[in-house]
Amino acid sequence: MVGAFFALTAVMAGAFGAHGLRSLVSDRSLEVFQTAVTYQMYHAIALVLITLLSGYGLSKRLLGLSAGFFVIGIGLFSGSLYTLVLTDISWVGPITPVGGLCFMIGWTLLLAAGARRPPHKNRG
Repeated sequence: MVGAFFALTAVMAGAFGAHGLRSLVSDRSLEVFQTAVTYQMYHAIALVLITLLSGYGLSKRLLGLSAGFFVIGIGLFSGSLYTLVLTDISWVGPITPVGGLCFMIGWTLLLAAGARRPPHKNRG
């Protein structure tokens, strides 16, 4: 549900950026906004995939941690970029790389979950 929510809001934000912001902000700001939307969507899809992967014998603990870092990453990375574009609050800029780091940690944990998966047993 969290992944679907973030995917839905990414589509909504993308539509807002494409139609509502075009005449209000610079081209560079639109690029920044689109980056936020893109990373939010990538990680929303990853959250949905993590839910599917939980049924394949991967560590639920590692998958849960990965999902948590993706959620935090969306908030910090995409959230800070949305804030930079939509407000005059510039001090949030240094938060963006922390969100990117959360994404990297999330992907590393997902990789670890896959690497730790018990070997498949052949039936026969």
